[in-house]
Amino acid sequence: MLDRIKDIPIYRENLRSGEFPILEKDVIARGFPDNWMTPDLAAALETGAAEFVLSTGTNHARMQIIRPPYFLLKSYYRLWGEHPDIKHTWELGCPRVSVTTVLATEHVARINAKARGEQPAEHPELADRWLDERTVYVNQQVDPALWTRAEVRRMLDEIEQTRAAHPSGQYHLDCSSYHLAHLVRKADEFGLAQDFPRPSSIIHAYEYTPDNVSRFLRAHFDCPIVDLFGSTELGYLYYSDSTGGYHPHLDRMRVELVPVEEGSTLYSLIVSSIRNPWMPLIRYRSGDCARTVDGSPDPERIARFCGREKELIRVGSTLLCHGDLDRWIGETAPGVFLYRLRVGEGTAGELEYTTFDDRPLPDPAALARVLAEHLELSVTPVHREHIPIGKSGKYAWLHPDSRTR
Repeated sequence: MLDRIKDIPIYRENLRSGEFPILEKDVIARGFPDNWMTPDLAAALETGAAEFVLSTGTNHARMQIIRPPYFLLKSYYRLWGEHPDIKHTWELGCPRVSVTTVLATEHVARINAKARGEQPAEHPELADRWLDERTVYVNQQVDPALWTRAEVRRMLDEIEQTRAAHPSGQYHLDCSSYHLAHLVRKADEFGLAQDFPRPSSIIHAYEYTPDNVSRFLRAHFDCPIVDLFGSTELGYLYYSDSTGGYHPHLDRMRVELVPVEEGSTLYSLIVSSIRNPWMPLIRYRSGDCARTVDGSPDPERIARFCGREKELIRVGSTLLCHGDLDRWIGETAPGVFLYRLRVGEGTAGELEYTTFDDRPLPDPAALARVLAEHLELSVTPVHREHIPIGKSGKYAWLHPDSRTR
């Protein structure tokens, strides 16, 4: 590993001292890209073997990085092709239909238009939304809760067209779990559920999947559903199995778990990786949190990824993460679909929520009691017909008025 970083300016002092403190995102950004530049990297940028991209920020600033073209996609494809539950659909050559953020769709359409020397259309045709010979994107709306019947009809028709065009008659569904849940609900609402082509395998890999959403999807699809955990700069590090357990996929990388604060069993992921040859990351703080099955700092025993470290919030004596709040909601109120927590300076809070059946919870007091027990906070569940999605096309679990740690 050290041989791969010996010429990179950002690591020169570490190599001299023999000490590698945790690498923070602001250190990476300081002096970028000169702090990463080597003659090999400069040549790779000239030839297109390396490219500048931005990390996929949800509610925080995006970080500029350098990586090989299609770095994350190749990491995804490798896991799809090796996963014991779904590799058969990779081997069949199944097309991959992606139901995720509109930003992803627009990115692909922009690349294809640029290749033709054109400006991307406002609503690009299906032919203009293929990333490669295997992957096509169908969503063209920022907020899936606002999909119209015509949009749902179009997406289902495009999925069917893609499936039917393949000799196997099968397809692999790639998604944000929230987007897929919305599509299932909308298809049912508009009387189109019977027209939803049944996928042969599903991966959700774009953001945190709440327990209730996972349960909802498993109730509606009889194929394997796999969760991938990773990031733009690292690729994919873990994958789930049919029972919901996670397995490491640490190709050319190592993970340490460091408590987010002294004595905590909530851990920060610290990753050392040479998978990306142009930006090998040594003891890099990914910004993600996790819990293990036994509370130990063993990265082989991760049971749950718990959201972003920047979103940790102090509530009374509790340092709250997304994963813990989600677990309590899932155990107490399985009908909740979307939610966001508002916490102010006092001892009262509010949990806005929607439900899968669009009705208020029959017993919101039960959820209020559970949250009060865990958070030393009086939380009032408030039913909403709609919770807005972020401009990135991802949901935030904390209301923007809440104060983070």
